[in-house]
Amino acid sequence: MCAAHVPSVDQPHILLIDDEPEALRSLVALIRQQGWQVSLAAEPHRGHLRALALQPDLIVLDISMPGMDGMALLRRLRAAPETQDIPVIFLSAQHAADQRLAGLTEGGVDYVTKPFEPQEVLARIRIHMQLARRAKAKPAPQEDSDTSASQGDDAPAEAHTPTDADEALLRAAMQFIETHLAELPGLTEIAAAVGTHEKRLSQVFRQRAGSTVFAFARQLRLQKAKDLLVNSDLEIQDIAELTGYQSAANFATAFREQQSMTPSDYRQQARGKGTPE
Repeated sequence: MCAAHVPSVDQPHILLIDDEPEALRSLVALIRQQGWQVSLAAEPHRGHLRALALQPDLIVLDISMPGMDGMALLRRLRAAPETQDIPVIFLSAQHAADQRLAGLTEGGVDYVTKPFEPQEVLARIRIHMQLARRAKAKPAPQEDSDTSASQGDDAPAEAHTPTDADEALLRAAMQFIETHLAELPGLTEIAAAVGTHEKRLSQVFRQRAGSTVFAFARQLRLQKAKDLLVNSDLEIQDIAELTGYQSAANFATAFREQQSMTPSDYRQQARGKGTPE
């Protein structure tokens, strides 16, 4: 029998989020044999709070869980600065190829199906922690010398306000809306995509953004349309489609209501006299 590894001062911390933690006993025991810290969460909301508070080195995440599935939880994790770079390995009973692809597309670094071999999962955990540490160790791009000199070598770092669960929910929803702007689903689907329900999502938008969900989407559509009008040669119809309007006429009407000019006039003015206010 192999002796357990002696914990080091800088021992990795692994967070496991699964609504059936008993199925992970062998994996937990194996991880602890490495001298690593292990935290468990049997409920996704609790797992999200622990991830924000503990900021583990890696997260092993189930997909099918009550209340919030693993995909929605990953979107929240990727929306918060504290957790956006933490490697996430999906560990799921869902074997379908499209499900595995969705997990990797959303930002998971790996996807392992159940039943699993604990030694294989451990090997994947080790590999992805090594990759993450190498990425962190890469030197940051050097700033312009004039900028560095003006700020001084001892310039204090900007204060960072910790992200709470509601802020992470808001950011995840905003990112989801921006990604799906061309074919934006209904409020129920948006809420489900970030692991909540429509009433709660609407409340968070009102409290944190001072806006409704779809008022935010309208402003985002308008801003993206303005950027495309100024910085691309796309036809008005193409811009309308890319920003989620049903037609060029519908886009022109909405744009005129907001900007008091047509999209074509806006483009002409922006390119001829500088970007309008």
